[in-house]
Amino acid sequence: MKLFGKWQKEEKKATPEKSAFGTEATGESVESAVFAQQTVGQNRKILVVDDNQVVLKAFDLKLKALGFQVLTADDGGSAVSVARQERPDLIVLDINFPPDVGSSGLQWDGFTIMQWMQRFQELADTPVIIITAGDPDKFKARAIAAGAVAFFQKPINHEDFLMAVRRTLSKPRAEKAKTA
Repeated sequence: MKLFGKWQKEEKKATPEKSAFGTEATGESVESAVFAQQTVGQNRKILVVDDNQVVLKAFDLKLKALGFQVLTADDGGSAVSVARQERPDLIVLDINFPPDVGSSGLQWDGFTIMQWMQRFQELADTPVIIITAGDPDKFKARAIAAGAVAFFQKPINHEDFLMAVRRTLSKPRAEKAKTA
């Protein structure tokens, strides 16, 4: 690098980097910050429920990069089934599903899925983060009242989303159910 008329060798400094959760990795080495990002999802399952395959793939890629085991479902019936079999640590759930999605004959939406999951003791305290392309003024209060721990409008700010995931998964399960 040319600095003040002389060529000097550029020194590589370990500068604080932003983690995937939007926090700076100050006080730790860059390597340990990267390791912390990769282990956030270690031994954790997240079920992502959305009828849009592109959304499912985007969540799959981003969450797997952080070490999560990602499960997906594209309709309400399979969401409840997968959740009962796999018992995820967190569910990311879209609200809107077209009328023709699913084969059960039941008109599923995110609220119906949440109601069904509350019927099963093994799923009742599983935290849910709602995602939607719909009007947040129309859905946010209802989603939180139904027990969602967070609400995001599409397109999602992934840094904010990942902070909500980390915050939710850092709480003991019983506390999640009380704060929801």
